[in-house]
Amino acid sequence: MKKLFILATITLLISCNQVENSTTSNFTTGTKEITLEDIWGSTFSTKKMNSLNSMNGDYYSLLNKDVEGNSTVDQYSYKTLEKVATIVDGKTLGRLSNFKSYSFNNDETKVILGKDLKKIYRWSKKGTFYVFDTATKRVSLIGKDIQVPTFSPDNTKVAYAQNNNLFILDLKTNVITQITKDGKANNIINGTTDWVYEEEFGFVKAFEWSNDSKFIAFLRFDESGVRQFSMGVTGNELYPTEQVFKYPKAGEDNAKVSLHMYNIGNKVTKKIGLGAYEYIPRIKWSSDDNVLVATTLNRRQNNLKLHKVFALRSSSTLLLNETDDAYVDVKDDLTFLDDNSFIWTSEKDGFNHIYHYDFNGKLITQITKGDWEVTKYYGYNDSKKTIYYQSVENGSINRGIYSIGLDGKNKKILSNDVGSNTASFSDNLNFFINTHSTTEVPPIYSLYSAEGEMLKVIKDNSSLKEKLADYKMSPKEFSTININGNDLNMWMIKPADFDKNKEYPMMMFQYSGPGSQQVANKWNGTNDYWHQLLAQQGMIIVCVDGRGTGLKGRDFKKVTQKELGKFEVEDQIAAAKKLAERSYIDKENIGIWGWSYGGFMSTNCILKGSDIFSTAIAVAPVTSWRFYDTVYTERYMQTPQENASGYDDNSPINYADKLEGNYLLVHGTGDDNVHAQNSMRMINALVEANKPFDLAMYPDRAHGIRKGKNTRLHLYKKMTTFIQENMNSKKDNDIKIKG
Repeated sequence: MKKLFILATITLLISCNQVENSTTSNFTTGTKEITLEDIWGSTFSTKKMNSLNSMNGDYYSLLNKDVEGNSTVDQYSYKTLEKVATIVDGKTLGRLSNFKSYSFNNDETKVILGKDLKKIYRWSKKGTFYVFDTATKRVSLIGKDIQVPTFSPDNTKVAYAQNNNLFILDLKTNVITQITKDGKANNIINGTTDWVYEEEFGFVKAFEWSNDSKFIAFLRFDESGVRQFSMGVTGNELYPTEQVFKYPKAGEDNAKVSLHMYNIGNKVTKKIGLGAYEYIPRIKWSSDDNVLVATTLNRRQNNLKLHKVFALRSSSTLLLNETDDAYVDVKDDLTFLDDNSFIWTSEKDGFNHIYHYDFNGKLITQITKGDWEVTKYYGYNDSKKTIYYQSVENGSINRGIYSIGLDGKNKKILSNDVGSNTASFSDNLNFFINTHSTTEVPPIYSLYSAEGEMLKVIKDNSSLKEKLADYKMSPKEFSTININGNDLNMWMIKPADFDKNKEYPMMMFQYSGPGSQQVANKWNGTNDYWHQLLAQQGMIIVCVDGRGTGLKGRDFKKVTQKELGKFEVEDQIAAAKKLAERSYIDKENIGIWGWSYGGFMSTNCILKGSDIFSTAIAVAPVTSWRFYDTVYTERYMQTPQENASGYDDNSPINYADKLEGNYLLVHGTGDDNVHAQNSMRMINALVEANKPFDLAMYPDRAHGIRKGKNTRLHLYKKMTTFIQENMNSKKDNDIKIKG
């Protein structure tokens, strides 16, 4: 959300340019106390925009429910935000009335509808899919237990994956052509990705139609050499079962990935040579119907190449080569213009910026410049020769929406210049729906023109803001703190009745992973409510983004290369010690908590910083990077064979004997991402060192520990009780945490 009239009444919190001392806004607070039931119930629910699908012209569509619970696909006008048509009416579809997903073909005359969707991993699903004809209202089955059905650009066919093979359904003849036949579970995958590609490269559909519908380019994964990982599934039956899948851990064999080109006309598939590589993280057709661009990476991920692949010749040439001493990030910003010149983002000048290249890989111009990061590229409007993007040029804790000419001139801010702004642009880039929030302002959804004119407030969550005024809330104070020669972004939440003459226990929260950010001027939801609950019980909550986190340039982010957990831990320990010098911090009661990478950090901090941290909570932590996957881990650490000391010197397992404080370890046994093996090995190390600790294991829960009734409520009650029992001051005149 952006330049909304209500924002004029909001006094902003301090900017990140201030060091050490912070100034709060004109913040009022009520007397009602937050409860865990409030947080994990519906008390603080925010109004959200349904995920919209931009359509041709100035329209978008939404998946809605009618009063009887039937699914509908409704069309809306960007100009008025009014519904103009119901494209698919579920009540006319019989057993398909409650469909769960939809996608259009190019001219929006047909829609793929999905039902009975079953989650596989983080993003992947399989289900039963149908084609709905918007003119005849007829429905025809594509297939059951299939994945990623996709219309051909000429609207005559649908390609899809089933049982690790790739198929094409001809919509005119209803004939199915099987492109591949060697697909086999935990062995060969065609047209969709394996676990590690889905998790770390962020995509599932591994095939692409050519613009003229004459070819399908697809990836084939041979994971026969990848070692199997198994997890026990407790379930509800008498005997537990087992989930088995291929998971390449750091230093182990990846799937062998190859690029193939299928010719629709002669039904011939050819393998495409791309030279030496380990990964193919992206494929995308250029503006030339005959030219695909494939991205490859070496195993260290510091040598990225774009290859022009000629479909008719089944050959390739190098288009662009980008290298880095550490690693090169894979993004989705590659955009081809009508002349096949292309937009590309890179941090090669030290900060992530937008570049324009010709189709020979020659740089035309660097479009954005400065000591700040482009955080999202939204698109290019050819008629206006204008690019739209999000960046942190107004301070690394803020996000703004900007436009700029293809020549790098006429830059303009389109959104509020403070807080967090995220845009969802129309397909033709004439409009965008902006989501704006700050730490004090819940999300506001507004319609904007591409020129930055705010046209209409859609939802503003004002009722939530009014409700929160009754609660005992404290402002989140932003500042910076100088640690190890760097001004690190920090926020602090104090009790509403804070008295500088008293001492308060302090709990530090962080994530700290490469390129991440926790110190941001945006609405954060549940964790912030929990931190407010702790503050109202007499604690100070602090978050510091140390070295290795993002949005402060390449060098700040990549300083942790080959040493994950070294500099980040040093910064948290040093920050805790520096904050402990303040008169209102009880230096004997300083804790730290985190989830996933943050759990890895909090565990290391209480072991290596036992002289300052008395309490730590680690949820779903990595305890050795040897246990984590190849793509993520080796990007930052290289392999264990190349960098054994980097892995072992920063593994908390190897420092279990240093535990002196209170430690709570939490994990879900169904975590397919950070395996419970991490916590089990940590438990073993603590037992061998004869160190007491607290433990909470959640059967069959995944990395987010959500599944099942009251799971999150139970978890946060556990953590709250642990803090209440272990972080009370020993001094008579100090604050007592409520039990």
